[in-house]
Formats: sequence, C-alpha cells, structure tokens
Amino acid sequence: MCTDFTFSIIKPNAVRTGKTGPILARINEGGFEISAMRMTRMTNPQAESFYSVHRGKPFYEGLIEFMTSGPVVVMILKHENAVNEFRKLIGKTDPEQAESGTIRKIFGVSVQMNAVHGSDSVENAEREANFFFAGFDRY
Repeated sequence: MCTDFTFSIIKPNAVRTGKTGPILARINEGGFEISAMRMTRMTNPQAESFYSVHRGKPFYEGLIEFMTSGPVVVMILKHENAVNEFRKLIGKTDPEQAESGTIRKIFGVSVQMNAVHGSDSVENAEREANFFFAGFDRY
C-alpha cells in the first residue's frame, strides 16, 4: 500500500464562499501534488455511504445534510508521508483549536464547517479515494 497519497474534500461551505482557489494554493504551497481532482455534488445515498462509520452518532444527520448542501471538490494528493503531512497542513477539526496558519484555522467556520476533510489513515485514504475515483490506482 502506497503511503505517499491522501484524500481530501473541500467542503460545501468553502466552495460556496469562494475559498476553493485559496485552499488549493495552500495545498500546493505545502508541497502536495494534486494527482486527481473533480467537483461533484454528493447525493444523500453517497453521503450516507461515505460517512457510514458515523451512523447513529448525534451529528450524523446534520453531517449528511451539510455535505449534500452544495458542490464539493474531491481530490487525491501526493506527498511523502501524505496522510500525516496533510493533517498537519489542515490543522485540528475545530478551527478554534487549530494551529495558526493551518487551512482550518484560516478558512474554517465551525467543527462541521471546517473547510476541508483529510483522511485520518492510509487505509481510509485508499477507501475514500476509491469511493470518488473508481479504480484508483495510486495515480
């Protein structure tokens, strides 16, 4: 399994407020190569499947509603030790607790509307990349 890629989503709030370009610029400045990227709008069944690990949690319904509320940008990113390095670049889930200069600190609004998703493990990066890019072969 390749550890040199990760998966990310620019969330609906960031796309809606015109932050896609500045977020992509920060990703590039962080040394990540965008290997695959597309804009899409998740359907309810897609969001329910993608976030199935959270089914039954108090925030699940709101998460599904939010992630289907508008277009998102999904992408596969290449970088040495990509999962860990991207997690450093985006910062903590809660923008209030994220370190200064991180994507979530700069562009995040709340825990849910934190601008970007980043895979939390190599295994999840592979699963998530395959979810949106069928037949993903480490680009």
